Amino acid sequence: MSTVSTPFGVATLPYGVFSTASDSRARVGVAIDDLILDLAAAVQRFAPELAPVVAGPSLDTLLAAGPDAWSQVRALVTGWVADSAFAERFGPQLVPARDAVMHLPFTVADYVDFYASEQHATNLGRMFRPGQDPLTPNWKHLPIGYHGRAGTVIASGTDVVRPCGQRRGTDGEITFGPSRRLDIEAELGFVVGTPSSLGRPVPQTAFADHVFGICLVNDWSARDIQAWEYVPLGPFLGKSFATSISPWVVPLAALGSARVAPPERTVPLLPYLDDSRTPPWGLDVRLEVRLNGHVVSRPSSDGMYWTGAQMLAHLTANGASLRTGDLYASGTISGERPDQRGSLIELSWGGAEPLRLPDGTTRTFLEDGDEVVITASAPGPDGAVIGLGEVRGRIRPAAESPR
Repeated sequence: MSTVSTPFGVATLPYGVFSTASDSRARVGVAIDDLILDLAAAVQRFAPELAPVVAGPSLDTLLAAGPDAWSQVRALVTGWVADSAFAERFGPQLVPARDAVMHLPFTVADYVDFYASEQHATNLGRMFRPGQDPLTPNWKHLPIGYHGRAGTVIASGTDVVRPCGQRRGTDGEITFGPSRRLDIEAELGFVVGTPSSLGRPVPQTAFADHVFGICLVNDWSARDIQAWEYVPLGPFLGKSFATSISPWVVPLAALGSARVAPPERTVPLLPYLDDSRTPPWGLDVRLEVRLNGHVVSRPSSDGMYWTGAQMLAHLTANGASLRTGDLYASGTISGERPDQRGSLIELSWGGAEPLRLPDGTTRTFLEDGDEVVITASAPGPDGAVIGLGEVRGRIRPAAESPR
């Protein structure tokens, strides 16, 4: 849990779950500038017919209610905020953001992480397979992903304990201990609201019928543990120890002005992934990554090869069902320039080029005590800025190794 005071404009109106020192109940809120509207209390007072939709200690009920309810609630809040007497009418339901403690906003049902940035995949391919094609043969045919661990998705501000696992040294010796190459991954997360039936693939055209909104994700990664374990079945302990998400979920309805066409496809896509004749679902989200208060990267998602709609279509192409609270993430967002790389393994080029911080220190990977904060924004209507808030986490020393 964390205390968050990031302001949001009226074009954003993101949803989260908060409590206060004077009222420890977790409840649904909407961020408005530097205030939080206690949505459950406001709806109970002014629109009781919608009270069941926003009741409860999480966003779960709202997510499950579906697109019509999402539109109703957003229209209701937008109308309230537009009223010149808003502050006066809703004073008892308004809480300063600085006084709020933010919680994990929804119950995470399943978690899937993708590998959707061509620049990120290319950088890692050049590091790990020098002299070969940096992209694997399947990369431009389908969104590559893996299933993560929903139980270790944590709220922004929760400390991250350095994970332990097996590592293979340069001399080939296999040892067990704390990760020496602990990394970050700056990502976008897509939050599923409406479930789907088993055996019924979800087409790209139904993306907005199922996905409620987006959040920020830091998918912490132990690169040394991952490197030894991932062949042949992919990431496991190197990823499953912690994934942080931002406390605010920005609804898709706020992102109309941020929609952009994805990059030109250089390989023909199979029909279920072909988005050439559908409205574009690329997103122009500009991220900023800070390490111990210093900006180290500014990635942007507008160049992501695979869109959220394509990821969802592929995730369900085999008939896998969706559940309310499913979370799937983009994978590391990286751009073409060195200052747009969304992970330390790229920023330090595998540790060969230490990153020099303004305070004179250097980093290849994370040290105990380091704090990482990822923020983001997107263009909104009429020049407005859509805020996504922040996701932060600090590294704690490893727990005692098992014997």
